[in-house]
Amino acid sequence: MKNKAFNRYYVFACLGVLAASIYPLYMGIRVIADMAANGVVLKENYPKYIIPYTPICIAVLIGVIILPVCVKLLRRFALVGGSAAAVSVFFAVETLLEQNVVIGMNAAAKLEDWQMYMCYVTPNSKFTALDILLGNYSPAFKLHFYMISVVLILAILNCLYGFGRMIKTGDKSRLKALILQSVSSFIFLGLCILACFTAFWRDGSIQVSPLSAVLMSIFFLFLSLTSGIFIGSFLLGKSRFVSVGIPAAASCIITLLMYAGEMILLNGRLYRFGVGFLFEGIPGIILAPVDLLIIILSGCISAFIFKLLNRKKEPNT
Repeated sequence: MKNKAFNRYYVFACLGVLAASIYPLYMGIRVIADMAANGVVLKENYPKYIIPYTPICIAVLIGVIILPVCVKLLRRFALVGGSAAAVSVFFAVETLLEQNVVIGMNAAAKLEDWQMYMCYVTPNSKFTALDILLGNYSPAFKLHFYMISVVLILAILNCLYGFGRMIKTGDKSRLKALILQSVSSFIFLGLCILACFTAFWRDGSIQVSPLSAVLMSIFFLFLSLTSGIFIGSFLLGKSRFVSVGIPAAASCIITLLMYAGEMILLNGRLYRFGVGFLFEGIPGIILAPVDLLIIILSGCISAFIFKLLNRKKEPNT
């Protein structure tokens, strides 16, 4: 009976991921067709943000397709194997697209350089548009793009594998955490898509509008929350230091790394959310007090969630 339920779940999961991936996969096929026909993709035909979303969708699709094999061969380490395979596929496809797709403008540019050019819109840079399109910049700017991509892949597969294992074994100990992971992943993915098409309505200035500041803060918090839930979902029932402290610390670290990625992208600067002491960079660390508050808040939210989830699971002392 459990096998039948698992098989139905597997088919539903594959079809669901495929349906959700139709547009990113279509973008990838369209770009490959243009490259095959013309050797370049014309700027006006380039589908925005094919990277990283087409590689992410392919990676997740591969991850869910091999779910039964991983469950059968790796058992409780199925997610580890599936995630390793999916992340490897992501970086392989991402690198292939970055290095081999060429955008046709007045001068041709690799997709990697074109993506940097589209993202780098702040003034007073030491890089000119030509520098960027010729690849004269640090590839470290992709740190936060890759981090966001890996977090999405791991969180989505955590849900798919977690619910599959629950159906297979009947163990519902991670049910609440998986539901929270699903909700946070869905909201975070929605924020990523919104950022792709609006860049949160930034206008190219380091000083952003209140709306942009709020949306960027929410984005950071949901990235950290999604990461914290992923880690904390495997630590349920452990000591409070482990089950609450580690997810909280992970959330803070992920948020800090996002700021580091932003700083690399913006050549040693960060977006400023307002004017005054609260929003000005602290000498020596660049981060403003409001940035430190966001980092601390991300850890506090994760700690609060896992304190509740572990309330009945903490070992008796």
